[in-house]
Amino acid sequence: MANQRRLADNTNRYEAGHRGAPRKGIALLQGLAVCGQCGRRMTVRYSGPDSACPVYCCLADRNQTGSSLCQEVRAPAVDELVARTLLKALEPDQIAIAIAALDEIAEETRSLEKQWALRRERARYDAERARRQYDTVEPENRLVARTLEKTWEDKLRLVDEIEQEYRRWRDREPLVLQAQDHAALQELAENLPAIWHSETTQPEDRKRILRFIVQEVVLDQKKIRGQVVIRILWQTGATSEHQTQRRVQSYDRDYGELELVRERITQLNAAGDMDRQIAKILNDEGIRSARGKLFSYENIWLLRHRWGIPTAKINGVAANPPRWPDGTYSVQGAAAAIGVTAQTIFDYLAQGLVHGRQSTKGQPWQISLSSDQIDQLQRRLQRTRRSKKGAS
Repeated sequence: MANQRRLADNTNRYEAGHRGAPRKGIALLQGLAVCGQCGRRMTVRYSGPDSACPVYCCLADRNQTGSSLCQEVRAPAVDELVARTLLKALEPDQIAIAIAALDEIAEETRSLEKQWALRRERARYDAERARRQYDTVEPENRLVARTLEKTWEDKLRLVDEIEQEYRRWRDREPLVLQAQDHAALQELAENLPAIWHSETTQPEDRKRILRFIVQEVVLDQKKIRGQVVIRILWQTGATSEHQTQRRVQSYDRDYGELELVRERITQLNAAGDMDRQIAKILNDEGIRSARGKLFSYENIWLLRHRWGIPTAKINGVAANPPRWPDGTYSVQGAAAAIGVTAQTIFDYLAQGLVHGRQSTKGQPWQISLSSDQIDQLQRRLQRTRRSKKGAS
């Protein structure tokens, strides 16, 4: 029967609830993914360059009624979370806890087995006693014989009912592990990560390993904005629920962390943090960009400009002083020292006549000027003015 069920389950008919045999594609949840919206099995398609990105699709509504897709879920982030959860559940310490729990269950099972043995023995004894009573009755006492016969039949029927109940109970009871099973499980837990990540392990091998432990995985990316809700149904009957961020193309649509990112950038910017610092803080807090990657300072700069958040300057909101505490000049200070306009200082910076630095894009310039450089630039300015005057 078990082999027949396995053969039927290997049939590639998702609409009939079959998981299908593990295939060579990299989609880990092939045959296990179930739509969290309609409860039907999801198929797999491959998109992107060279069709290298698997996507779990619920096609049932489109195939049956011609309507739009129920939902599509990109596989990489989901597969990574499920694989990580599987390996976490099968770590040696978790296996040790599970074995200890199974030992307690086994002890309880042995106690219940004794109770069942007593109950079955009592039912058989009562049936045998009813048979002996029937055998001893005189044939002439037909009324008594019919009564005893009915009693005997009732006792036999009770024996059969108790045996059926016992078999059903045995079918529901978990497998009792022996000492050698404990050692084998511990060894498996220690070796599984290396086997799972080995280059020689094929995708279909990982799928077979997963199916021994997981019955199905329910995916729903419409339940929580910007998140994929993942519910894992384990072979033990237990369930666990997880979430992973959806990868979206922009911050305007389906990005679940939009308000949090806006709030944190505003707060950190107001505290005087630069874009590069803000990006590092967001990454350290575990917040990811719309495409599921680490933030860069370019991301922060673009988001600030989109949301109208001004650059956090080294002097806060105050006007630039002529000179900074480290002795360097601001653009305005350099212009005053040389006797030119601020735009001329920007031209000097572009031409390399003066040198300065910005802590990051949008920050005030800090220009290094010595007295000799100021005198040299002033003489250059005077020559330029004299030449222009002579030409006129």
